[in-house]
Amino acid sequence: MNADLAPAPSPLALARAEILELKPYEHAAWEPALERLHANELPWRSSGDATLAGLNRYPEPQPRALVERLASLYGVTPAEVLVGRGSDEAIDLLTRAFCRAGADSVIICPPTFGMYAVAARIQGAAVVRVPLDAGRGFALDARAVLEGAGGSVKLVYVCSPNNPTGTLAEEAALLKLAGALAGRALLVVDEAYIEFSGAPSLARHVAAHSHLAVVRTLSKAHGLAGARCGTLIAAPEVVALLRKIIPPYALTQPTIETVLAALEPAQLEASRQRVALIRAERERLAAALQDIPGVERVYPSVANFLLAEFGDASAACARARAAGILVRDVRSQPGLGRHLRITVGTPEQNARLLAALARPADEQGAAP
Repeated sequence: MNADLAPAPSPLALARAEILELKPYEHAAWEPALERLHANELPWRSSGDATLAGLNRYPEPQPRALVERLASLYGVTPAEVLVGRGSDEAIDLLTRAFCRAGADSVIICPPTFGMYAVAARIQGAAVVRVPLDAGRGFALDARAVLEGAGGSVKLVYVCSPNNPTGTLAEEAALLKLAGALAGRALLVVDEAYIEFSGAPSLARHVAAHSHLAVVRTLSKAHGLAGARCGTLIAAPEVVALLRKIIPPYALTQPTIETVLAALEPAQLEASRQRVALIRAERERLAAALQDIPGVERVYPSVANFLLAEFGDASAACARARAAGILVRDVRSQPGLGRHLRITVGTPEQNARLLAALARPADEQGAAP
């Protein structure tokens, strides 16, 4: 058979054998048309319960209406969607399903989001670090990633736009990497900040790339960080595998109802307008920061935050705090010894931060 016509290997060949063989927990049947005397629930609502379905009842596992709404939002099929408690749960489930403790490993590209390494360590998997190319503005080194994907590597995590650098990996490079990793590892692209970039999501390529998975969240662009709702978009067989190990009632009923309401057309339009404002403020904030003494560099960002290098990052943190504002100290991350990450806020918050950072040290009060 021509190699070009050979079917792609199944990503399940990379999964842990015991997870493939696992018989999942059998939750109570979901048949809302019938009265529920099969799940040991209390038949009365508690006082103050304002939900539509009632908090005395277990919520629907992987709620069909929510899965379908998210599939529509992201332009994929419901079979490619797993809904969980934020991006963190998707990362945890992938690591547990594909990595054997003491035997397998994951690749991360620092400086990057810390949960990839944390999930691996909890699972007992090793962490292989392939740093971003600081000389090219923290660009992804796809060739080095592929070279580092040895036999023990099962997952390759790429955050795009990356946290905390705000850089977007090239789509062509990611697709090429996903193809090269087929049969070797799953490429997991975390798109938590993609809405702020204006770039299209890689989710539309999942159907053609079985070894590509995309993580999305409603926490950032949709303002639902407290609702804890994230989505893994992956090949249907990967989604089916993770459904075996996700807790049966991962999403609470208030979260389900809140998210469904937030995904109505009017609310989606409001989210788009807020994203546009954040993008405009991001450019204004970046330009203003460049003019402040002590700010050595502001990196280009397509996320809802900026990475900035300071001559004295401790003093900058103190000045922000004195103005009632917290910024993220990322100096513990590789190559970021003098850097802070600044979330783009409201115009008023951004103006207050800029004024605090620009004020001379002898006027700072609590600042050095």
